Amino acid sequence: MAVRHRLIRKPPEDVWEVLSDVERYGDWVVGTSRVERDEGQWPELGATLRYEIKIGPLTLHNRTVVRRSEPTTVLELEADSGPLGTARIAMELRPWGEHTLIVLDEHPLRGTGGALHNGLLDAAQHVRHRAMLGRLARLCEGDEGPARTTPGRPRPRST
Repeated sequence: MAVRHRLIRKPPEDVWEVLSDVERYGDWVVGTSRVERDEGQWPELGATLRYEIKIGPLTLHNRTVVRRSEPTTVLELEADSGPLGTARIAMELRPWGEHTLIVLDEHPLRGTGGALHNGLLDAAQHVRHRAMLGRLARLCEGDEGPARTTPGRPRPRST
C-alpha cells in the first residue's frame, strides 16, 4: 500500500476545483494522456473517464470510475487497467489552517496488480505519487490554479 501526503497552500475548495476539472486530469496524473469524459458528470459518484497511459512503447487504455465523492473532502476512484487489474485511489483533503493537507492512498484491488503486489511496487508508487502530488500542488498554487477573488477586486481573466 502506497500512502503519501502533501501540504498544498490553497484551501480545500481550490484543490477540489482542480480535482474536478477533467481538462486538468492529465496535468497532474503522471503518465496520463488523451483524457476524455466517458459517463456521468465528473467527479460525481459513478462518473467515468477514459484515458491512455504510456509506459515506454506500451500504451494502456484505462478507465477510472468515481466510487466515493464528498466535495472538498474525499475523492475515491477505481482505476481499471485491463489485464493489469484495478486499483483503489483515495484522496482525502484535510483543512490545515488556510491550506490543505492531501493524503493519497493507492493499492491494488483485483487482477495481476494485486497478485504481484510487493514492497518494490510500493516503492515505485511512492515515487510516482511524489511526482503526482507535486504536479497537483503546482496546479493549485500556481498561475494555472483556480483564481480566488478578493473583496472589492475582480476575478483575474485568463489570457
